[in-house]
Amino acid sequence: MTTQNDLPPRLGSLTFHGPLSEARAARLIERLAATGPADVLDIGCGWGELLLRVLDAAPTAKGIGIDINAEDLARGRKLAEARGLADRVEFVEESALGTERGPVDAILCLGSSQALCDPEVHDPAAALRELRRLVRLGGRVVLGEGFWEHAPTEAELAGMWPGAHSGDHLSLGALVDLAIEAGFRPAWIETASQDEWEEFESGYRYDTEVWLAAHPDHPLAAETRERVDRQRSTWVNGYRGVLGIAYLTLVAVA
Repeated sequence: MTTQNDLPPRLGSLTFHGPLSEARAARLIERLAATGPADVLDIGCGWGELLLRVLDAAPTAKGIGIDINAEDLARGRKLAEARGLADRVEFVEESALGTERGPVDAILCLGSSQALCDPEVHDPAAALRELRRLVRLGGRVVLGEGFWEHAPTEAELAGMWPGAHSGDHLSLGALVDLAIEAGFRPAWIETASQDEWEEFESGYRYDTEVWLAAHPDHPLAAETRERVDRQRSTWVNGYRGVLGIAYLTLVAVA
């Protein structure tokens, strides 16, 4: 009989669900908290680590994190309780598409802009317009968004996710231009380093790899091994050094 403790672990070695270092997170939080936000919305919050740190740094702020993953949200609630923040944050299981949980003073949207637009077509321009709708004039948005470090070759695309094509992402310059067109000024532009990517990608699979090594004959080992091998291959044989993550701190303007 398979028990919960026998199952492959999920993301236990990750602090943030993305290529984000402690040092960069601290800088993002410092800049955001300095604006004194009253309310913070985290779109696609996962377990809300960055949201909780913003609330800790901005003691008068309240926050809402929305996501569709119940397991991550439960983890976020436990973290909030442990840090004494449960009375200032709400984790809600719902779609962000067309959300009316705005306007707010500050928005976090890291790796989740697809939640704001047609799920069949990732449209950064539409997502940015939604972010502008949801934030007050003068408010801040911290957007984590993928971009091509260089135009991917056919060979690189073939090694990525199924159906990957050059239109999946923009260049950094084109992404920033879209933010300006949507009603923002780009107060700060930064991109994830190779070290941040490697820590994230390895941490994403670390617990599962260790589990596989210890449970080679487990009933779920074969399918788990196939899944993580496929995930790793899309990185090392596909988007490594090609796909970047931009962290844009945006100010909403008229």
